[in-house]
Amino acid sequence: MKLVTFTSDSGHPKLGALTGDSKRVVDLQAVHRRDLAAAHPALQSMQDLIDGGSDGLGAAARCLAAATSAEEQPLEQVRLLAPLPRPPQIRDCLCFEDHLTNAMEMASKQTGQLPSQQQVNMLETMRRQPIWYKANRFAVVGPDHEVRWPAYSQMMDYELEMGMVLGRTGVNISRDDAGDHIFGYTVFNDLSARDTQFAEMVGGLGPTKGKDFDGANVFGPCIVTADEFDPGNATMTVRINGEVRSEGNSSSMLYRFEDLIAFISRDETLHAGEILCSGTVGGGCGIEQGRLLESGDVVELEIEGIGVLRNRIVSADHHQPTGETHV
Repeated sequence: MKLVTFTSDSGHPKLGALTGDSKRVVDLQAVHRRDLAAAHPALQSMQDLIDGGSDGLGAAARCLAAATSAEEQPLEQVRLLAPLPRPPQIRDCLCFEDHLTNAMEMASKQTGQLPSQQQVNMLETMRRQPIWYKANRFAVVGPDHEVRWPAYSQMMDYELEMGMVLGRTGVNISRDDAGDHIFGYTVFNDLSARDTQFAEMVGGLGPTKGKDFDGANVFGPCIVTADEFDPGNATMTVRINGEVRSEGNSSSMLYRFEDLIAFISRDETLHAGEILCSGTVGGGCGIEQGRLLESGDVVELEIEGIGVLRNRIVSADHHQPTGETHV
């Protein structure tokens, strides 16, 4: 299933699923109320569905199959939110070696200097073990949300990543069992204020205001359940204003999501609903291309089998009458 969180006329967030053609949204709770005259606790929200385990997913699948036109709305008549609007935790890992080496090469070309010792150390560390930073779970937005860039930054960049949503809580999870803890997958745009990020990274504590600003973490358009998606071989494409900027594939990940789950859960409980992100696919950001964003650019990030995550990015002084993007 392709699961979404959406709003319609009522404005209240609802749990939905896309129809097979991905052109309509089914209100899952409405189907359940029609058939059983009662609400299902697992269909109240995406987090409730995750917490509901296999029983909740079974109820969602039955409601999707039983939906009639009365419970469906055309996609253009609803507003999709981030599929999991307030995840319990977000960890952004570094799994694509090409992303780091590409960025190092581009920086060397622009400055005429060899990669810094910090960059070399980061590359050596990620080859030894998974590394990550914890992102701001309150700075999450969804597709077609217009992101207003922070006033303190002039270097606007996107990053194409895959997000994996945990479906079960656990600690010391073995790699063999890790797949059973995966709920599904989504597209992640890890927006980065590069000038701020570069200045603060020398402090050695990782990114702060370079990543932490309203709207910095963009997820969507849906969560594809684990039974319907292969994260090991998916084309990942960036388009800016309709122009293809880069194309990569998830097969180049140095670590699989099962590796991440097993490593991160060592003596640390991972909770259902947490999102582990892949890091940027090789070529999947502007700094690797030598082409950062300009105010008003529409960023489309697509992962084959999941969908397209589209957002318009504007500078702090760019006045726009509407908060949404329509292309």
